This record gives sequence, C-alpha cells and structure tokens, in this order.
Amino acid sequence: MVAEDDAKQAELVRRYLEHEGHAVTVVEDGRAALEEVRHREPDLLVLDVMMPRADGLDVVRILRAEDREIPVLMLTARSTEDDLLLGLDLGADDYMTKPFSPRELVARVRTLLRRNRRTAAPSPAAGPGPAAAVAPAEADDALTVGTLRVDPVRHEVSVGGTLVVCTPGEFRILAAMAAEPDRVFTRQRLLAELHGFDKYISGRTVDVHVMHLRKKIERAPRRPVRLLTVFGVGYKLTDPAKGARRASS
Repeated sequence: MVAEDDAKQAELVRRYLEHEGHAVTVVEDGRAALEEVRHREPDLLVLDVMMPRADGLDVVRILRAEDREIPVLMLTARSTEDDLLLGLDLGADDYMTKPFSPRELVARVRTLLRRNRRTAAPSPAAGPGPAAAVAPAEADDALTVGTLRVDPVRHEVSVGGTLVVCTPGEFRILAAMAAEPDRVFTRQRLLAELHGFDKYISGRTVDVHVMHLRKKIERAPRRPVRLLTVFGVGYKLTDPAKGARRASS
C-alpha cells in the first residue's frame, strides 16, 4: 500500500511497484491509511510523512501501538536528522528522503518484503497462527556470539535459532561487533560502519540503532546482557553465558 497525498508522486511509485509485479493500493491521507491497513493488512506500507488528516508519524505510532508488524518505508521531504530518527524510533523500518530514485525505492521494498517473509513463515509444528522462522542450521561464514548468529552471506541474524529482522544499518553495526566479540566499539567506530550508507548520521544515530537492536536481540531491552553500554566509551557485544559463568565462579 502507498499512502501519499501528492497524486503525481503516488502514481510514479505505483507504476514502478506494479512493474516489479506488486499489487498496489493507493490512499491519500493518514486516516485512510489506517483504515486500509486494519481492513486489508497489506504486506508493506510506503508512507509519506506529510499528509492530511493524520501525518505519517502518527500513522506509524498508532500501528505499532496496535501491535501491527507491517513493514513501513517512510518517504519524507524533511531533511533534519531529528525528524528521520523520530520516524525510526516510532517503529518505521526504513526511510527515503525526497527527491528519491524510484528504482532505489523498489529495491528497498524488495528487501523489506524478503526479510518480513522470512520471519513470518509459519513453523510446520507450530499449528495455526504466525510463528518465527527458524534459521538454517548451517552457515559457513556466520559469526556467532553465544546464541546470537550473524550471517553476512545470507544477510541474516538469529538468536537461539529464531530469525530477527534488522534494517541494513542495524545489520552493519551488529556484523562489525560480532566479528570482534567483547571489543569496545566507540560511536565513531560504529559511525564508520554507516559511512556512505546512512545519509544523516551522528552519534545519536548509533544510539538509535543500538536501541532498536536491543529490542530485537535482548529478552529485556532495558536490562541488556548482550549489547552492553561501556559508559563514556561506546558499546560492546558479548556472550551473556560467559558473564554468568564468571559471576558464579
């Protein structure tokens, strides 16, 4: 579904996505976007930020409050970092700033859909209802830190065998840290992983990525045991089982 109040922009996006083989529904305001998602539950939402009746940020906030896990790609003419980070913080999966390349938008939609299908695939033994997909047992080049597995080849992350959906920026940070467990990464070092990838980056960008990663790989994100803060320095990725063994010895 495409939620965009600019008719020409919406038509351009629709044509490119249909050419890729997608069935596309277009709505023109935030309230219509909410109604359509609740009624039809599309596979993905391309969402403009500036819309009448309810803006894109409000739409994302409401959808996440309703526990709807539909992937959201936000389109925004706002170029300030705070606006972009707010969208990610509210639960958007990716964003593009206007003007954008329609071909890049199609590629990002393809990536988000592929990741969402991997995690939404039901387990044969789970019975009815959604279930997390199980990661393949073999991953030749996978990086492991305890039960956390990062596979750079398949671009997959799993915890205890259950796949976790990460944005491209989150994956870059996690892969770098998984390659060197227990090393303390400064924010500047992690920013280097995002250089040329995220258009608007700062130390706060890293903090937002870490916050989202904790929600995905930690049982209690507010009390992390894997992705730890080293105050005054940065972050490190560790195996929580090692810390438990040290504490008991």
